[in-house]
Amino acid sequence: MLRIFFFAVCFMASAIGTVCGIGGGVLIKPVLDAFHVMDVATVSFLSGCTVLAMAFYSVSKSAVEKESRVDRRIGFPLAVGAAAGGLMGKWLFSHVSSFFSSADKVGAVQAVCLLIVTMGTLVYTIYKKHIATNHIKNPAACCLIGLGLGVLSSFLGIGGGPVNLIVLSFFFSMTAKAAAENSLYVIFYSQAASLLSSVVAGSIPEFEISMLMLMAAGGIAGGINGRFWHKKITDQIVDRLFMALMIIIILINVYNVFVFIKL
Repeated sequence: MLRIFFFAVCFMASAIGTVCGIGGGVLIKPVLDAFHVMDVATVSFLSGCTVLAMAFYSVSKSAVEKESRVDRRIGFPLAVGAAAGGLMGKWLFSHVSSFFSSADKVGAVQAVCLLIVTMGTLVYTIYKKHIATNHIKNPAACCLIGLGLGVLSSFLGIGGGPVNLIVLSFFFSMTAKAAAENSLYVIFYSQAASLLSSVVAGSIPEFEISMLMLMAAGGIAGGINGRFWHKKITDQIVDRLFMALMIIIILINVYNVFVFIKL
């Protein structure tokens, strides 16, 4: 039953994550944390791997079918910065973990950070029609923005998360669907760098390989389903789904903060 639950969580999160461009980890991580089936480091790692598998499928599929909305002049320096940020985020997670004797306290820090990010994202989404956006094209600026995204996503173990969409909307004036595709492109590079860092440093937590394969399969299956719906729905529906998802994530993280603090 536990394996079916893991697969279902990864499938649903990745399907919704593909539609919205948030990667799925922003749901996988807090949901699995809430059930305390693994320690926070293992959940972060497996969540990141699942998101990487889903993002790889979605990005490569779009490239093969020549349907990609990724602007490489913006997307590539963003991805380079995100890859470097992924390495820094991994280091930051290890550094923060060293300050606490209990992994649950690290989980509380992650939950609080994700709660703040998600609440800010929801507020921005509600009022974004009244917020002037930018059209940044400078490669160095794009790289720095990608760096920030990579650090945040790697540290929180969420792949990319809702902050990607807000950043892409505010700094590059992208529509919801275009931001979703560019977000997955950036997520792929940041998670690949984060995974490579773990392999090189030998900091991969213990887990069953079959569990990783099952979660990755759920992520890819969710990506396939999400790509289908992404083509069918409008930007307005993407926005509504995104806001509903933010409310759910906020509630889950409020619960996780209280639970982790008590442990």
